[in-house]
Amino acid sequence: MVQFVGVPQMRAWVSEAGPEKIITGLTEAVEQDLLHWRRFDKIPRVASHSPVGVIELMPTSDGSLYAFKYVNGHPSNPSRGLQTVTAFGMLADVQTGYPLLVSEMTVLTALRTAATSAVAARALARKDARVHALIGAGSQSEFQAIAIRVVLGINTVRVYDTDPDAMAKFERNARSLGFDVHLASSAADAVDGADIVTTCTADKSNAHVLEASMIAPGTHINAIGGDCPGKTELDVDILHAAGVIAVEFEPQTRIEGEIQQLAANHPVTALWDVLAGAASGRTADADITVFDSVGFAMEDFSALRFLRDSVAGTHWVEEIDIVAEPQDPKDLFSLAMAPILTH
Repeated sequence: MVQFVGVPQMRAWVSEAGPEKIITGLTEAVEQDLLHWRRFDKIPRVASHSPVGVIELMPTSDGSLYAFKYVNGHPSNPSRGLQTVTAFGMLADVQTGYPLLVSEMTVLTALRTAATSAVAARALARKDARVHALIGAGSQSEFQAIAIRVVLGINTVRVYDTDPDAMAKFERNARSLGFDVHLASSAADAVDGADIVTTCTADKSNAHVLEASMIAPGTHINAIGGDCPGKTELDVDILHAAGVIAVEFEPQTRIEGEIQQLAANHPVTALWDVLAGAASGRTADADITVFDSVGFAMEDFSALRFLRDSVAGTHWVEEIDIVAEPQDPKDLFSLAMAPILTH
């Protein structure tokens, strides 16, 4: 039998356990796995691009567990009443190849993305950071706000989106969670006085969501919207001004991240190296730091591992039979043909 977490179970888990508690646990799981970087198989995700979006497979293994995620990104979906992103994933036992957990990952991806941003901000932002700006007010922005508050204690958020309805939704949801919210009139207004800036837009284009002139010394930027070739959010001059650009898996980020705008030999720093103390992060309060986040399979591995441990033995998980188990393991044919052979 295989553990299964569908949409109803995921919704119950998040509602009853609470997003703050879950993001706290995911933050520690992501950081723990990043500190064991060398154990993992690592390849860029396998992407199938079309004019309207992308469909991706994201596999990895630490030698004991194997995980993969299926995920899409279709920016025009909301205009059709559909989500921009949908995802599901699986965790399996390397020794037998048998699946252990199958789960919805649309919500789980949003939670792990926010947790990873918090890991990076804790490592790279100034210790006295007190104001968080969000460019883009989709659902991911709300998870990002919660994660930064949980990990860094920041309750003041400034938000801007080109869609007034998205801003109104963000304000309604964030205020209900106790956030101090400023609805900005522009991206420049949003980042004015911000210590941490998160860009989380969905437009599939090379955009300048932030211009270099907007970014004050000492700012940390979590750039999470750029996640495929031809899609960026930052003015390239911000990258040139940054004291450090941290990435998840450089071969993937060179293709998909903000750094696709830079020369192939422009120096970047692996986030795991910063966490392990093997590379410098912020070296001065005036440094501009950037986390060029595109999403990497190890984060999904961490999320599935944490989910499995969190829901085991609870009402948040079902057991389903998706693995054929013939009495004679050599006789799969008889298992498949039993209804015919017995008549």
